[in-house]
Amino acid sequence: MILVAAAFVITSRGGGEAPETGRATGTTTPPEATGGETTTPAAYEVTTSSVTTEQTKPITVLVLFDVGGRGDLSFNDMAALGADRAAEELGVDVVFQTPQSLAVMESVLDAASRSGEYDLIVLVGFLWQEPLEKVAPRYPEQKYALIDAATRERYDNVASYLFREQEVASLVGIIAADIANNISQATGEEAKAGAVAGMDIPPLWRFHIGYLYGVQYYNQAMGTDVEMVWTYTGRFDDPTLGKTTAEQMLQQGVRVFYGVAGLTHVGMFNAVKEAASRGVTAFSIGQDASQEWYDPQTIIISGLKRVDVAVYTAIKDVVDGRFRGGIVSLGLKEGGLGLSDEEIIKYFAEIAAETGQLPEGLTPEKVVEIVMSQREKWISDDGWRLVEELKQKIINGEIKFVTPQDHDTYDSIIEELKAGNLEAALES
Repeated sequence: MILVAAAFVITSRGGGEAPETGRATGTTTPPEATGGETTTPAAYEVTTSSVTTEQTKPITVLVLFDVGGRGDLSFNDMAALGADRAAEELGVDVVFQTPQSLAVMESVLDAASRSGEYDLIVLVGFLWQEPLEKVAPRYPEQKYALIDAATRERYDNVASYLFREQEVASLVGIIAADIANNISQATGEEAKAGAVAGMDIPPLWRFHIGYLYGVQYYNQAMGTDVEMVWTYTGRFDDPTLGKTTAEQMLQQGVRVFYGVAGLTHVGMFNAVKEAASRGVTAFSIGQDASQEWYDPQTIIISGLKRVDVAVYTAIKDVVDGRFRGGIVSLGLKEGGLGLSDEEIIKYFAEIAAETGQLPEGLTPEKVVEIVMSQREKWISDDGWRLVEELKQKIINGEIKFVTPQDHDTYDSIIEELKAGNLEAALES
């Protein structure tokens, strides 16, 4: 079973069974999704023909969030961003719905499929995998797009959108190593970058490989010896555990923290924030959505998993009559991954402000100003140069990361990377 690292939720807001129809309301202006082609390479060959339906009315899309619902400042809001863009640019009608609990997800999906009202049903997150596996065979004419997960069997009517996590993690690794090195130069401490991770599962293996690759890429380019500490907590839903884990790592000298543990790494954010208030120079890095708004003084950048690009691509494929069952792989080349920029930082800060979650005394504009100031101070030109260099190598196909299929292979790759063998993480 393929799982997402987690729906990296800062806070979650439940929703009722009644769908919310139409586009989002509010004052936020969605940033343009950037990236390359909307037709993406399949992770494996699919031979099925396209599933098509002659349209006699505007295309209608149902977006089914996970139980967190819209306003989670993470996966669900990223999905809504892509759907809103499709509504604006492609003229489709979009309906949003949030199940009240995990227990009703299958019945909600079955009812929506049975209604025949939707040209495409988009399912956000791995929690929909099992319900979809039960429902999709019952309604072979209904098209589905599963985001950040894949069904264990291939169905002609299910397109599964997965992400090449190593790619974004490698860029984050360069940034983390650069910040750690710059802190070391300023304080005389050892240069240590770390990560607070969730469960020991394949998506986190990919994050681990990419992050360590980026740190070592920086070390070899700059002649430095930044150490990387990776800690599995075993949980995605325990901020108290995340905080104690980060506190222990701070005691070990780690000064840059990458959060890949969902709600657990919110505790990491808090530990770093408290350490900074005591005069410790330390920073956090978010993942999946822009998380800088939570504490812009210490959360310096976020890796992005562009769920919005996946949703927009799925809808556009239906509009263009190109829908195909199978796996669609998204990475830097397709715009499915990236690093947070000013536009998306402001966008999520605006959502935080509208939902009453932005820390007191901050405005979206102030969040952007603080983050950019911190980046200017702690991320060097060499760091950014190496990020762009590696990014272009990945986009051009010069670098392709291997995806380990078992734990022994994963362990072996990590050990080789620790020894400085970058080739161990790449396809031969």
